[in-house]
Amino acid sequence: QVQLVESGGGLVQAGGSLRLSCAASGYTLSFNVIGWYRQAPGKQRELVAAISGGGNINYADSVKGRFTISRDIAKNTVYLQMNSVKPEDTAVYKCHAHLRGFDYWGQGTQVTVSS
Repeated sequence: QVQLVESGGGLVQAGGSLRLSCAASGYTLSFNVIGWYRQAPGKQRELVAAISGGGNINYADSVKGRFTISRDIAKNTVYLQMNSVKPEDTAVYKCHAHLRGFDYWGQGTQVTVSS
């Protein structure tokens, strides 16, 4: 059973930083891709960043140069370091895994950026 548990969201001022964490169980990060998605009210869900089992990384254009995805293999945890945040980064952030044809999502963590 794959479980993903996010933490680290909250309220931050524009220009500030936050670090999100996603602890995975039943899913080995060194073998599989894991991603961070976000969804703002009234908007479609979008991929923010993803890291493959081999360590390849992709970012949405909107966060390149500001956000960094990383992982701790020993802790089976993926992180999203968010710097220079903007009000448009306000959203529920969820981590996502895909295994054997099934999609798994965490419960999400709210990030609110005040201007």
